[in-house]
Amino acid sequence: MVVSSNGHFDWAKELKEFDETKAGVKGLVDAGVTKLPRLFEHPPETLQSRPKLDAVHLDLPTIDLQDLGARRSEVVEQTRKAAQEWGFFRIVNHGIPLETMDAMLAAVKRFHEQPTEEKMPWYSSDVRKQVKLNSNLPSRENDPASWRDILSCVFNDDQLHPEDLPLACRKEVQQYVKYMIELREIMAELLSEALGLPSDYLSNIECMKSEALACLYYPKCPEPDKTLGTPKHSDTTFLTLLMQDSTGGLQILHDDHWIDVPPVHGALIANIGDLMQIISNDKFISVEHRVLAQPVGPRISVACFFTPSMKAAAKPFAPIKELLSDENPAVYREFMFREYTQHYKTRFDKAETALLHYKIR
Repeated sequence: MVVSSNGHFDWAKELKEFDETKAGVKGLVDAGVTKLPRLFEHPPETLQSRPKLDAVHLDLPTIDLQDLGARRSEVVEQTRKAAQEWGFFRIVNHGIPLETMDAMLAAVKRFHEQPTEEKMPWYSSDVRKQVKLNSNLPSRENDPASWRDILSCVFNDDQLHPEDLPLACRKEVQQYVKYMIELREIMAELLSEALGLPSDYLSNIECMKSEALACLYYPKCPEPDKTLGTPKHSDTTFLTLLMQDSTGGLQILHDDHWIDVPPVHGALIANIGDLMQIISNDKFISVEHRVLAQPVGPRISVACFFTPSMKAAAKPFAPIKELLSDENPAVYREFMFREYTQHYKTRFDKAETALLHYKIR
């Protein structure tokens, strides 16, 4: 622990020292830490409601894409209900081969478990870099860090040069993203129809034409009750598709209770992002979620965040006009995509959600 001359914890110094190792949280575990560094300690109120062993397991809705052609109206209705009532749902029979999913999880593990020297060239906090490794450290003073490392790969307009990707996972990332894009097109149609719009509506406005792949590595934690793998947040996306390994730890806030989301091999988890809630004028909901730190690990997961094309990001977003009427006026004001993400970064963990900032008073 870094302590200043007046006896207080020196947040800035500890953050700088940790960041300069370029070894991430994995580096702390490799060094054999048995006590959680102060930088990673979260306030007790943010750790509350860690479920006891007898916690009730409410299960997420499951959307089965098998025989979609024949079952389309049924699947659209299930999607509408899940997006409206839960904001989170599982997707099965999605067309991504199991071996592609398993290979992607293995590649993420392989990348993060390379020697630190191999990973150092990728370590960066430069937001302009399309591919970078970091621990997503807090930018606001005295905010706690989280117990995880992230390799981020950003595909603007579905494009990222293969040679920009680390060799340890290059082939698997390219293959996985190809399937993510195919599934995005299916989900864009289902969500459009679930809003009562033409099936190509969301695709035409290009609100999900870019994707950011977060390849997450949550090492085992020496004191998991004092920190979080990912703190409570909602996603600043239109849609997120998540693949997780068999470790578990994901929880969602449903009816004011933290609900465990146990992993199901081969299933993906979809969640509605803040921006989809806004353009749907609250017909769909974006839900807060978190990942617990655990005494076992590593936990590997891959989140695919869908955001607008470069062209669409330059234009304002607002509730879709076709969904509005005198009885159902706009709940949110117009906004720019970058303005939203910037506001969220400055308010992260201090506001329940950035959505409130965009509500018409």
